[in-house]
Amino acid sequence: MAAPTQAAQASPRVLLTGANGFTGRHLTALLNTLGWEVWAIDRSTLNVNSLIPPDRRLQADLLDDAALHAAVQRAQPQAVVHLAAIAFVGHGSADDLYRVNVMGTRHLLHALAQLPVPPRCVLLASSANVYGNGQAGALPETAPLHPANDYAVSKLAMEHLARLWLPHLPIVLVRPFNYTGRGQSPQFLIAKVVDHVRRRAPVIELGNLDVARDFSDVRDVAQAYARLLDHACAGQAIGQVFNVGAGRTHALREVLERVQAISGHTMAVQVNPAFVRANEVRTLRADTTALEAAIGEWRRHSLDDTLRWMLAD
Repeated sequence: MAAPTQAAQASPRVLLTGANGFTGRHLTALLNTLGWEVWAIDRSTLNVNSLIPPDRRLQADLLDDAALHAAVQRAQPQAVVHLAAIAFVGHGSADDLYRVNVMGTRHLLHALAQLPVPPRCVLLASSANVYGNGQAGALPETAPLHPANDYAVSKLAMEHLARLWLPHLPIVLVRPFNYTGRGQSPQFLIAKVVDHVRRRAPVIELGNLDVARDFSDVRDVAQAYARLLDHACAGQAIGQVFNVGAGRTHALREVLERVQAISGHTMAVQVNPAFVRANEVRTLRADTTALEAAIGEWRRHSLDDTLRWMLAD
């Protein structure tokens, strides 16, 4: 697709769900700089991302089919990025996970398919959790899928659901691996560690310190989504799945040591059995060959860059 700022398409309209969330705020800022006209759907218009003008903030719950249909009809988007979901693996209600992540997505796709002019691309965010513990090493998109918890199962179900709509909508799926940055909730591991250090807490309670994750910077993830949006809106990669990750892993124990070294603040660590999940995925690392072939290199930040950025907030 031609760059969004070109005269032929001065302000292409993108509809964003989850705009008020961690990823949504960073992606909105980037899309604004790239010339997209960003609209948002949220359950409440009161707290929606201030980077989006009030007249582009549409109120609708993903589980309210009629309200969602009306909001989509008003927006008439050329592109869609669906980020809204329950994204915390340890969320207490399995019912909510499936209702929001599966049925909420179905309602959105149904509403989009009813548009008089369908969007040129629909980017859906799944999760690398769908891989589970099935394979060691870097995981390509073709790796066996072994979801190990309700969150992962809900995301895999969402992927299968999305494929039912491919005859009607130009869908692209992304499987982001772990990522972090400013604005992330302290219920997530790195944000929790950073929050404790910034408060100079003497003690932190964590779970398994030896789980290893592929940690990216949220700004890099937003960059990948934006480039992939252009790629998909040009009619390329429709129906494909792309890993989004750093391609390297760090154990939680190592992350903790890095944060303490950068900040100069040391904490005592207590392993809380309540934070150790029986179905914990031990290690996840992305093979991003497919995404790099589609959009080129997009990663700009090392883990230390990200940690320094978060600690300076």
